[in-house]
Amino acid sequence: MDAPALRETVERENQSELDRLGSSKYLIALTDADLSESTILDAVAESEYLARETFEALASVEDDDRARAAFEAVAEQEAEHYDRVCERLGARPEPDHAGAVHGYLREREDAISRVAGALVGRPLVSVRAHTQVIGFYVNEADEAGADLFRDLKADTDDELERGLAVLDAICETDEDWERARATAEYAVQLAYDEYADSLTEMGVNPKSTC
Repeated sequence: MDAPALRETVERENQSELDRLGSSKYLIALTDADLSESTILDAVAESEYLARETFEALASVEDDDRARAAFEAVAEQEAEHYDRVCERLGARPEPDHAGAVHGYLREREDAISRVAGALVGRPLVSVRAHTQVIGFYVNEADEAGADLFRDLKADTDDELERGLAVLDAICETDEDWERARATAEYAVQLAYDEYADSLTEMGVNPKSTC
């Protein structure tokens, strides 16, 4: 296996979950059905804050130079994302809990698992989330808001490519690639479970896309 095959496999094996995460119901789940700009931005800001904290934590314990450099670069990028979203929001929310996905990522104990979870699994979800926020601003005829999240989405695409490149450099055996695949897929599954649970609690069927 190589990096392109890894991405193709993860997306194929988790197509239903990723399609649902990329549906218009994503914002309903994210905001508990309060689709106001302030509520959306608050939720996104919390996500960016947690991402920054996660990548800083991963960088601080990583021994592999290539993985550590990637984590440090993405931590800086997520810090910038947080600042830009907070500027738009006019507040700086700081969540006091990591949640299932970030909790899982911070517990990985080797470079391959850390990179696969944080820089493949997570961004596969995040690019779809950004697409939905872009759609919100397009519907509001707010080009500045849409452009902000187009920038964040492009950066997240870059994060994914960075993660795949690092995996190509550090995965040496079939077992390495299998561990990477399993970790990335589990990160996607955790994100989907949170999404599905949120919708189910509101009486909304998560198993359809729109």
